[in-house]
Amino acid sequence: MFRQTVAYSTTVLFRDFSDFTSRQLQQLGLNRGMLFLILYVGKHPGCSQAELTEALGLDWGYGQRSILKLVEDGFLLREKHGRAYHLDLSKKGQEAFAVSHQVFFDWDQENLCCLDAAEQAQLLALLEKLTRKIADKRSCTKA
Repeated sequence: MFRQTVAYSTTVLFRDFSDFTSRQLQQLGLNRGMLFLILYVGKHPGCSQAELTEALGLDWGYGQRSILKLVEDGFLLREKHGRAYHLDLSKKGQEAFAVSHQVFFDWDQENLCCLDAAEQAQLLALLEKLTRKIADKRSCTKA
């Protein structure tokens, strides 16, 4: 059997979250890959395509194809301002944003029920500490 490691545990958790999210988003006609684009535009209305692509660390071509697909499917509105396109959520996109945002809380509720409140708080605090360290390490390598 596998030796229990953080890497193994996070892989199992990611796979389960990915499956859960895909099932929720499929009802809207979205795939998991579009989740963070919808969330970003919902939290940053009027952002530019370049801003979204950079903030999410997307390959330029993939980002542009994904944005155009979301526009074609009616989730995003794209309006030209000068030389740049700015993005907003359509009515359909706002509904997708609500579901996309809620999926994180629903997954937690479904999967953390075996932990009491103190254990959940401790787990989240430790994971936050770890993710901060990883984010700091990444920002140092970019500089």
